[in-house]
Amino acid sequence: MAEAYIVAAARTAGGRKGGRVSGWHPADLAGTVLDALIERTGADPALIDDVILGCVGQAGEQSFNIARNAVLASKLPESVPATSVDRQCGSSQQALQFAAQAVMSGTMDMVIAAGVESMSRVPMGLAAVLPAKNGFGQYKSPGMERRYPGVEFSQFTGAERIAQKYDLSKEDLDRFGFDSHRKAAEATRAGAFEAEIVPIAVTLPDGTTDIHKVDEGIRFDASLDGIRAVKLISEGGRITAATSSQICDGASGVMVVSERGLKALGVAPLARVHHMTVLGHDPVIMLEAPIPATEKALKRAGMAIGDIDLFEVNEAFAPIPLAWVKALGADPARLNVNGGAIALGHPLGASGTKLMTTLVHALQARGKRYGLQTMCEGGGLANVTIIERL
Repeated sequence: MAEAYIVAAARTAGGRKGGRVSGWHPADLAGTVLDALIERTGADPALIDDVILGCVGQAGEQSFNIARNAVLASKLPESVPATSVDRQCGSSQQALQFAAQAVMSGTMDMVIAAGVESMSRVPMGLAAVLPAKNGFGQYKSPGMERRYPGVEFSQFTGAERIAQKYDLSKEDLDRFGFDSHRKAAEATRAGAFEAEIVPIAVTLPDGTTDIHKVDEGIRFDASLDGIRAVKLISEGGRITAATSSQICDGASGVMVVSERGLKALGVAPLARVHHMTVLGHDPVIMLEAPIPATEKALKRAGMAIGDIDLFEVNEAFAPIPLAWVKALGADPARLNVNGGAIALGHPLGASGTKLMTTLVHALQARGKRYGLQTMCEGGGLANVTIIERL
């Protein structure tokens, strides 16, 4: 079978809601990452066969095929096509898998998979907030209601159910949240993110400009006692804002090429896409899907969990990666080694290639071989991508 190689991976540093990155239009933010990938590889922009871009909030500034708008905002020629993907939080991870499938099929040689989300400018859930009139405007159809009568699909509820199912206490979640900030702060101080971050110019509230290159959500002074003191989201629950992913603005992307593309570029690949899986699961508990999806992926790849050197499991809520580690018997020391979305932010449609960017660079920095990425997704879905560092 033909191979798919990752030759570049980049992301912007995350911005808090209403923070340093909020002044950027999402098409421009994504376009900047597209330009960075071209610059890092020295690729002829006209040779890019397609741009596949993940975005969850495809409304307002992120509507009208945000992928094409990102191309038009970049230095890529008009001849480069683009399409937008929505697989909820796994949107750009799915973009990566589509890109890999395209080059492995032999129909394309150079594809950019990317993602963007400006959660400041396009608030989460905006696309679903339509005026209900004459029975129209509800995402839950009569057919869905017949199958799931009276069920309100909620990620918050799903996360709480996972904490209960896997016997994860509030103390467990608080410690995990603290560790996310600690690891992210240590990685930042050590320069671990410098190779993956695309610096961008930002305008500050006082009118001055600055270069944004540090993830804004990291609490460098985080304390376990401070995290313990944060109020519960729901009475009787276990999850707080401190053990949930941060609303975030950001963009990310990877360039995926075939053997022919690799020869045309004349660059050394960073990694090879070793395996890809996507799985549907219970949409009510919703966020448990990474566990069976990982089991399926490992079985199909002929691997054991101990064969994987580093894991990136999205920290949508602390129970998700903790349950994943517990269920699979994974080594927690290999999990999210540079922190995760609790500290770094979760820019929805950009998180897939954001996590992949961090995974690729972490494997390179540590000289490790295999990395596995997975994330829970709205509707009870999960993608799993296994890569091999080259």
